[in-house]
Amino acid sequence: MTKHQTITADTIQRFVLADLYLSDLNPRQVADPQEIDHLADSIEVCGLIQNLAGLMDAKGKIAIVAGGRRLRAITRAMERNPEFLTTRPELATIPVQLAPDEQTARAWASAENTARADLHPADEIRAYGRMRQAGSDVTAIARVFAATEAHVYRRLALADLPAPVLDALRKGEISLSIASAFTVANDEARALEILDGVRGNDNYTAQRVKTLLQPEAVAMTDRRARFVTLDAYQAAGGTITRDLFADSAFLQDAELLDRLFEQKLQDAAEGLKAEGWKWVETVPAPYVSYEVTQRMKRLYRVEGELTEDQAARVDELAEIAEQDDLTDAQRDEWAALEDILAGDYTNTQRQHSGLYVYVAHDGELRTDCAYIRPEDFADAIAAEVLTGHAASSAAATAEQTAAPKSPYSASLVQDMHAARLHALQSALLDKPELLLDLLGFMFSGKGGVYETLFDLTPREANITPSKTEGLDADTRLASDEDRPSWMKADERVDAFTRFQGEGKKARNAALSLGLTRTLSYPHRETAFFDHIEAAASADLRKVWSPTAEGFFSRVSADYLDALMLDLTQCDPQGSGFKAWAKQKKAQKAEALERLFTCPDYQAVWQIDADQRARIKAWRPDCF
Repeated sequence: MTKHQTITADTIQRFVLADLYLSDLNPRQVADPQEIDHLADSIEVCGLIQNLAGLMDAKGKIAIVAGGRRLRAITRAMERNPEFLTTRPELATIPVQLAPDEQTARAWASAENTARADLHPADEIRAYGRMRQAGSDVTAIARVFAATEAHVYRRLALADLPAPVLDALRKGEISLSIASAFTVANDEARALEILDGVRGNDNYTAQRVKTLLQPEAVAMTDRRARFVTLDAYQAAGGTITRDLFADSAFLQDAELLDRLFEQKLQDAAEGLKAEGWKWVETVPAPYVSYEVTQRMKRLYRVEGELTEDQAARVDELAEIAEQDDLTDAQRDEWAALEDILAGDYTNTQRQHSGLYVYVAHDGELRTDCAYIRPEDFADAIAAEVLTGHAASSAAATAEQTAAPKSPYSASLVQDMHAARLHALQSALLDKPELLLDLLGFMFSGKGGVYETLFDLTPREANITPSKTEGLDADTRLASDEDRPSWMKADERVDAFTRFQGEGKKARNAALSLGLTRTLSYPHRETAFFDHIEAAASADLRKVWSPTAEGFFSRVSADYLDALMLDLTQCDPQGSGFKAWAKQKKAQKAEALERLFTCPDYQAVWQIDADQRARIKAWRPDCF
């Protein structure tokens, strides 16, 4: 057995402050001055709640071994407030519990500083809340608890949370940051429902919880909110919920925000139209898709010319800039001269072309210009807006518009058909009743006497692409290597008898597998195939994902650019996409594969939950 020594304390005695000093045995040799100030406030309000402990030295002075912060705080209170002892006369002498020897003093010093535990945040929140209900203001609460007023404000912001949230915090089922996220909740029932889902689950972040609590709301960082502005949204009657623990807010009326966004974007378009453009279109997306402009002809500004004096001034400003000594006025002057050099579109260009106006991810209004539509090519050529090679290629583009070339090769289309058929066959294995319905329908002739869905020879349809990368094949559809190609009549009788003995469940499974394997891809219209696919809940992406070798390397670089813009919704004029566009096609193909498979690469492109869902559901439009 372990023998425990009991250390007893001598009687508490009182000493003047001048007789007390910090012992070398006290582990707290360094203290934060701000903390000492807060503790001094608390002692002024509440007095000394806990005694000090010390050891008398040879000179009769007391070395404080436990309570060093309290000793400093009392000293600080007396230094800054000469009237301190008037309000706290009991502290003219300080109560100290004396240790009988150094061994005991050392034990006390260790015990106080290792056994000490700070007040749990949940208990602190509730204590602050009770004091507020009793009429105390933030300053008074801060003084009592020796805390900063900012800290008290943060804790009081949590005091009105539903009791189950604070209970979960106290039990360690959620973190303080997760508890703070619940302050954005407007619906207590929903908050408690979400609380049940996040208890003990480390996969939830505070931001994710906020999103769950405000599923219909729009964050103030959304590009639409930035463009409209919170002031305009609130002036129109929109309500917001402030995030007390972040410099952000949630806009509650998404429909109102969308209306204001569309109206402001349309007003901007009307203003640009007044500048003489033939057409101006608004784009609700944060970029203009390459697919929108790929058949148009782009015009460029006519460069401006500087006078000799202006050119000389540009050189002067450049020299000043090298010394990093430009004033604001000089920067504005330089920018104005650069605008002259950049030039502008002529009135004739504007009469035959147009532009797109959109709001980028940062909430700023942007334009993409200037473009001539194919139907305006002839007039633009006649007006000499399009000349030379641009004019000749415009005519060729017009012809291509009438019969656009598919971006998919015949072999790629065939492979995609195989993958799609594989997905449907896999789904039909779990839908035997649907299979039998289809078989009966086919034999009835009601879908067309010469139309067939199945090739009833017991073989497999082509459901394996020539490039299998990205195909997660359903093993149930694999070829049966043990299946005989031919057998004698008596052997067939024995095989059939054994088959019957396996029972109806085995028979139905064989029927499902056999029928499924014979399902073929239609060579003409696919509407009925589409219907079967929907009925079976088949999904190409359940069995196939695009890879660099299996798909991306087999389409054009322009196709990859357009797809990247569509999936990431990045700014086509931004540095990120410009760097992407400079890559070789093979690099783009590998990068797109990572976009579909690598969370870290998605994070680089700031892919949000909605974009991840689009990537997960994406499939090529070659069907």
